[in-house]
Amino acid sequence: MAEFSDNLWAPWRMAYIRSLDEEREACGQCFLCAYGDSVEDDASNHVVWRGTTCYVVMNRFPYTNGHLMVAPLRHIGDPAELQHDEVVELATLTYQCIDLLRRAFHAEGFNIGANLGRCAGAGLPDHLHHHVVARWSGDTNYMAILGGVRVIPDGLDETYAELTRVAKDMGLRK
Repeated sequence: MAEFSDNLWAPWRMAYIRSLDEEREACGQCFLCAYGDSVEDDASNHVVWRGTTCYVVMNRFPYTNGHLMVAPLRHIGDPAELQHDEVVELATLTYQCIDLLRRAFHAEGFNIGANLGRCAGAGLPDHLHHHVVARWSGDTNYMAILGGVRVIPDGLDETYAELTRVAKDMGLRK
């Protein structure tokens, strides 16, 4: 009987870690600021839709299909620094993400959260953002349980196309 390997390679994780510093060095700002500033690149950056003070972007290294992030346009890391209109829009977009993921992927549950500070797991601690992760009954499998590896069944571009199509139907996107 074959044994489960002691090593499972996830080279995308190192690509993610390197990309944070590379993007910051290339443009002098974090990727959330760069994406927030470049409306013309929304499709290549997987920005799903924009509000007035915040926007929704797909996580390039998702936990599940449709893993979204909601971020203020301003570069702030502390929720106490948010202005009232940013708080309202951050919450509104977060809950609109739930509706979008239900419609687009028939999600049955959600994990919503923010990692504040590097020790809390924030890969980008200086730019506040909420994670919205769709969940389904039975969506855990042996890969996550035994190997700490996730299987994402669809590509980013295909997921982006479906999310933007449904977001447009919902009136969230032009």
